[in-house]
Amino acid sequence: MKMKIKPSMSGFTLVEIMLVVIIIGALAAMIIPRLAGRGEEAKVKVAKSDIDANLATALRLYELDNGSYPTTAQGLEALSVKPSTNPLPENWNGPYIEKAPLDPWGHPYIYESPGVHRADYDLSSKGKDGSSEISNWQ
Repeated sequence: MKMKIKPSMSGFTLVEIMLVVIIIGALAAMIIPRLAGRGEEAKVKVAKSDIDANLATALRLYELDNGSYPTTAQGLEALSVKPSTNPLPENWNGPYIEKAPLDPWGHPYIYESPGVHRADYDLSSKGKDGSSEISNWQ
């Protein structure tokens, strides 16, 4: 048996499809700009968290075991591999972190001990463009 389709039941018209596309486009135009800057904000928060919590904890554990923080020359690598330069850590009980970390933009964190801004150590990242500083002294 053949079924006859009435003209009113033949599907969507071009106007209806265009209306739906326009509505979806308008919604996207309102939502996308709100989400566009979120990725960069998240990277800044990750860097701040690394500096203030993750690396700070590893550095404190290193200092508790060895009586001092790694020197600038030893760097953050001293948290993952026992340093072979003076002063040699006598009670190194690491690794304190798996590997020397990179900031969210793929650059090494800047470490200096003793610090210029703080007595113990300075730890910072230059951010995405190299000019915005994320640090443990601000």
